[in-house]
Amino acid sequence: MMCCVRSLRPRLALQRIAAIGVLAMLAATVNFVADFAAAQQPSARKAPPRGFRRLGPGVETTIPRPLDPHDTVTRHNMVELLAPGVVPDLDWTPTYSSPTKTLKSLATDRAFYRTAWYLQFTFKPLRLIQVDVPGPNGQLERKVVWYMVYRVQNLGGQLKPVPKEPQTADELAAAPDVQSVDDIGPPGIVFIPKFSLEATIEGQQQAYADRLIPVAIDAIRRREDPNRKLLDSVMVSSHPIPLSTPTGDRSVWGVATWTDIDPRIDFFSIYINGLTNAYRWTDPAPESLKPGDPPGTGRQFTHKTLQLNFWRPGDEFALSEDEIYFGAPADKVAKHTNPDEATAPAEEPSPIGRNWDKIIDYRWIFR
Repeated sequence: MMCCVRSLRPRLALQRIAAIGVLAMLAATVNFVADFAAAQQPSARKAPPRGFRRLGPGVETTIPRPLDPHDTVTRHNMVELLAPGVVPDLDWTPTYSSPTKTLKSLATDRAFYRTAWYLQFTFKPLRLIQVDVPGPNGQLERKVVWYMVYRVQNLGGQLKPVPKEPQTADELAAAPDVQSVDDIGPPGIVFIPKFSLEATIEGQQQAYADRLIPVAIDAIRRREDPNRKLLDSVMVSSHPIPLSTPTGDRSVWGVATWTDIDPRIDFFSIYINGLTNAYRWTDPAPESLKPGDPPGTGRQFTHKTLQLNFWRPGDEFALSEDEIYFGAPADKVAKHTNPDEATAPAEEPSPIGRNWDKIIDYRWIFR
């Protein structure tokens, strides 16, 4: 009997050890499952960032609005009435009324008033990205896309003219009276952009219009800020630009894209039209018009346009966005506070024959 008891003790010990091992394995399995499940839950430290990507100081460049009261009025002759043969006896002199009441006088040097609005333009550095773009035959082609991410902002304070006929030549030359308004009436301020990248390459003038490339915009958005919606030049013009306030920035973000840029390009400008409704026009000489010509025949309009200047010191074999600079290099020319008042050219030309003092960052022109 003692022999049987002695033989059972080692078995019970082995069974106890086995049971403990099984329990340890079960506990390890439970801990593994719990750790795996916890790993699948996003922790506060590893969660993706919310909101828009914060930009560092100096990343954006803002161009001030070109507020000018002269944009609210222009003075022109009504050439449609002054053309020979349109109105008989146009040069008659009245006997009992003032000569200023004649049709010829009333059609001469007339003031045309309008409310002038302006948008503030802010842009990020010009960059490059390679994207597969559908070609004419439907096949995807790998292209280098030049792009500029920008935003436009309606700050209010638009210029509404106060009609007033000048009495003297000094009043005619002075800035007209205006009042500041935030609401210009329907349809509001609509940004209809036109971007043109232009350069002279080996004596040939080249111009590249902004292209609509949806696949490129998706790639650009993923690179710049996946949480921010970027609009192309058609989408950005579909709604008025809302008014921003000191406590609420309601900027509208967009992107301009270009392809097939000549890699030999070095100095170039980007012209942006649509940031203001300011315009001018010129009429043909009245003698060139004939009776029956529709109003506006031969009239030429120019619009206030922002010109951004860039330079690129690289070669045609290695395109790099790190070698595209806005304005003129700091070691060649001091930046001007007023870009429209550049100093005279340097006495000694630069080694490559450029007048660096005339290469300014930006300017507003009528074109």
